[in-house]
Amino acid sequence: MSDVRHVLVLPDRDAAEEAAEALGERFDLDEVPRIVRDALAGEDDAEDAQWLVVLRDEQELLDPEALDAFVGEWDGWREEP
Repeated sequence: MSDVRHVLVLPDRDAAEEAAEALGERFDLDEVPRIVRDALAGEDDAEDAQWLVVLRDEQELLDPEALDAFVGEWDGWREEP
């Protein structure tokens, strides 16, 4: 079993929450995606943060291209592992 994770980067908390909810509807996930706030380096302002949606994909069943298209709907992107 591998420890493959997909990290989706979203511009704000609302987008991250919406995307995390929609992921469960669009993809067959075994667990709820985790939402994490990632403050940009050197930024003190709470507005200057990215929101991450972290998905574990131990079976490597999620298609990276499908995730790219999905997160693009919220003006986000998928980080390469």
